[in-house]
Amino acid sequence: MDWQKVHDAFPVNREMIWLNNCGTTPAGVHAVEAVTRHLTGYAQKGILTETAGYVNVRRNIKAVLAKLLNCRADELALIHNTAEGMNFVSRGLNLAPGDELILLENEYPSNIYPWKHWGKKGIRLLFAPMSDTPEEFFRGLFSLVNQKTRAMALSAVHWCTGMPLPLSAIGNLCRERGIALIIDGAQGVGMQPMDVKRMGISYMSFSAWKWLLGPLGVGVFYIAEDKLSELDPIFLGSESVIDDHAYLPYKDELKPTADRFTYSTGNWNDWVYFAASLDFLAAVGFETVRRRIFKLSDRLSKGLTAIGFKVLSFRHPGWPTGIVVCEKSGLAAPLILSHLKKHRIIAAERLGRIRFSPHIYNSPEQMDKVVTVLGALA
Repeated sequence: MDWQKVHDAFPVNREMIWLNNCGTTPAGVHAVEAVTRHLTGYAQKGILTETAGYVNVRRNIKAVLAKLLNCRADELALIHNTAEGMNFVSRGLNLAPGDELILLENEYPSNIYPWKHWGKKGIRLLFAPMSDTPEEFFRGLFSLVNQKTRAMALSAVHWCTGMPLPLSAIGNLCRERGIALIIDGAQGVGMQPMDVKRMGISYMSFSAWKWLLGPLGVGVFYIAEDKLSELDPIFLGSESVIDDHAYLPYKDELKPTADRFTYSTGNWNDWVYFAASLDFLAAVGFETVRRRIFKLSDRLSKGLTAIGFKVLSFRHPGWPTGIVVCEKSGLAAPLILSHLKKHRIIAAERLGRIRFSPHIYNSPEQMDKVVTVLGALA
């Protein structure tokens, strides 16, 4: 793979070292060119433009993601963000007083706020404690499960530590106990292997703008085919029903696929952006993307360790991750972030630690520069 060509395809590299890719990702030239072509065509012919048809773009996005996730394209719906998908599930599930729901300690708000209403309705909300290793996490999670457990809403990867959760083991547990497994895939899809069938995932929601290099404001909702009838839609619109292009007479029958949750007109411009980014990643190969991310993260982790930083991912060496979280005694996180920013290096602070997340457009030399810059501070 010509990684220099990939590096050059992202103009951000001429301005700074962007290492907050598990937060948001800058656009590559492929996305800029695709959106420019689309807008030019739209300016000339409006909705009749042939540059990127609305239906075709949606179909192409879902085809790439279906292959990546090992699901059917009609089990996917294009939505706006992770929180929207989590609300679809939370508000659509039928739980009864006395049931229990397991969430994740220090979880991202998108997978907490949608569930809080259940606490006022007699549902007990439990929180699985974070641990140093996926194996320890599973043992803590298992201890919370009982005959009252109806659902678990967890992240694929913890956003504050970078630790992947053992989804296959969790999925097997949920299958055995008849528990719905609901996953926030924002930090996992595109960076970790995500086989929704093998992992027994019932529902999953994730954003486009992290490891998938997509735009802000586009998300994806997965619902297993056998779970579709169990979820009551909380929003209905013109695209929720069959034969949606025939506006009259009104219809009562919902689409027999996840598309019922793309309830009205989507953001066509952002879909074009997202499709271009997915095509870019697919051309590289998602497995190649994953290996490159892990290689860059490993290089950075080893460099940070050499200058006295403690790297959390070294606690679970058998579980590679693209999120490098570190800390150093005597150096406060705000000071470190300020020092990095002065050198045009963008990272994030989470729970008092520094979080880096390289992507394929970053380079080994950039990882080395981070170590050099922090070495001078240390």
